[in-house]
Amino acid sequence: MKSRSESLIRLKKFQVDEKRRQVAQIEMMVRDFERMAAELDQQIEIEQTKTGISDVAHFAYSTFAKAAITRRDNLLASANDMRSKLETAQDALAEALEDLKKVELLDQREHQRDRDEQNKAEQADYDEIARLRFSRQ
Repeated sequence: MKSRSESLIRLKKFQVDEKRRQVAQIEMMVRDFERMAAELDQQIEIEQTKTGISDVAHFAYSTFAKAAITRRDNLLASANDMRSKLETAQDALAEALEDLKKVELLDQREHQRDRDEQNKAEQADYDEIARLRFSRQ
């Protein structure tokens, strides 16, 4: 029985670790998307300064800047999408942690019950020894 509960605890810990890795990975992706978008903003600004045209509707607006704007917007949209996935992953992590705590509490209660039974048996033995000693006197 103990090996079963220990195996269940190991499984739940593995699941929690996996959820933590997923959350960390999504957070890293959001940061990377935002960093790349910021770099593209800088490149767009440099290109606009270089060409002297900042109006996207202008006929001579830089095609590089237009492409960079599109990439930046796509990156920001991806970052927003990943934020919603991050919330879902964080909820799953919280649920996995809750499951782990429940299993650990059940295991702890089981161990406490075993200790209580062992203490009760020892006390019964001591009582029997004391009764035998008392009856001899």
